[in-house]
Amino acid sequence: MTKRTKWILIGVGVVAVAAIGGVQYIRAKKKGVEVRIETVQKRDLVASVTASGQVTPRTKVDLSADITGKIVQLNVKMGDIVKKGQLLLQIDPQTYEARVQQSEAALANSRARLAQARANLLQAQKNYQRSADIRKSNPTLISDEQIEQLKTTMEVNQALLEAASQDVKQGEATLKQALWDLSRTNIYAPMSGRVTRLNVENGETAVQGTFNKDAATLMTIADMSVLETKVKVDETDVSRISLGDSAVIQIDAFPDTTFIGKVVEISQSSVKGTTSSTGDQAIDYEVKIRLVNPPTDTRQDFSATAKVVTDTRTKVLSIPIIALTVRENEELKSKDSVPASKAPAKQVGKKDVEGVFIVDGTNKVTFRPVKVGIAGEKYFEVLSGLKDNERIVGGTYQAIRELKDGAIVKEAKQPEPKPGEKKS
Repeated sequence: MTKRTKWILIGVGVVAVAAIGGVQYIRAKKKGVEVRIETVQKRDLVASVTASGQVTPRTKVDLSADITGKIVQLNVKMGDIVKKGQLLLQIDPQTYEARVQQSEAALANSRARLAQARANLLQAQKNYQRSADIRKSNPTLISDEQIEQLKTTMEVNQALLEAASQDVKQGEATLKQALWDLSRTNIYAPMSGRVTRLNVENGETAVQGTFNKDAATLMTIADMSVLETKVKVDETDVSRISLGDSAVIQIDAFPDTTFIGKVVEISQSSVKGTTSSTGDQAIDYEVKIRLVNPPTDTRQDFSATAKVVTDTRTKVLSIPIIALTVRENEELKSKDSVPASKAPAKQVGKKDVEGVFIVDGTNKVTFRPVKVGIAGEKYFEVLSGLKDNERIVGGTYQAIRELKDGAIVKEAKQPEPKPGEKKS
């Protein structure tokens, strides 16, 4: 075989391979990319924010002791219903009764010294006044030195009277404190409700809760007639929630039932959130949702998930959320653009554009910018860019991501629904 013949055969092979590839490309193009085609329709949309939290009573009180002592009487147990003013427990009062008696005795002693000081002062004043009158009538009978001594004695007794008076005030304050401590040995219910937490037993020692409230809490009384769900909402969603928004609440303890609620409070400052894997601190805000007609057997701290309805739309054009895509570096061409020869020389701007792929009668797709509004669970509201009954590419996500303008598509077969499922 000559060298020339060899090159001819190689050239024929290359042409043949290219021809086969071209035929396969044309067939693939005619065959089209399998996608899910949907029609732009009018739907009712509900925008919502979902967050998790716990069920808590609107009003609850954590009771702790103001004094330290042994519990000698415990009148309630977990789950009891109590009335406002009911005696809940008693701390051993013996020590505090003794302090009251000591304070009363000390106060009586101070008052006696005050009476004595007052009498001494009165006597000193009389002595001084009598001597002063005598000296005035006959200066030779009483010397200046005697007058000075009597005056000094009167001033000393005046000071002793003031000191005794202050001792009485101190004794009265000490007695008042002792009586207050004694009154703290009996702990009464500050409100009506249910005992939802009981941390002590009869015979244990109650400690003051000044420095460690959690360790010193004796019990918790809660008004279970009005319940709320406290949920943590991310900073990107909290601005969408308003006071009075309705909510659907799912309590884990009642999996087959949903409850209605209403937003009653939105915190103005963030709460400590969880730390992400990157080390960033999540910023969450606490939202309180009041439950309407909760079940009577609901308990404090039940886990709950709330879906707050932030907006609704009735019969608006909508598209599947998955259908909306972004095309990067699409040139923005104005419909009223002037010819290039007459336009001033400048760089054409480029920008990411949101839109969908329109499917025409030949199954050819064209990217079209679309402006969307609220997002429901599965659909976006369409504000502009589409008309009713237009066909668009509604899936799959992989197919939409790889689609190009002018591509040919074909509708993928929908899988048969399983028994009990509705066909989408």
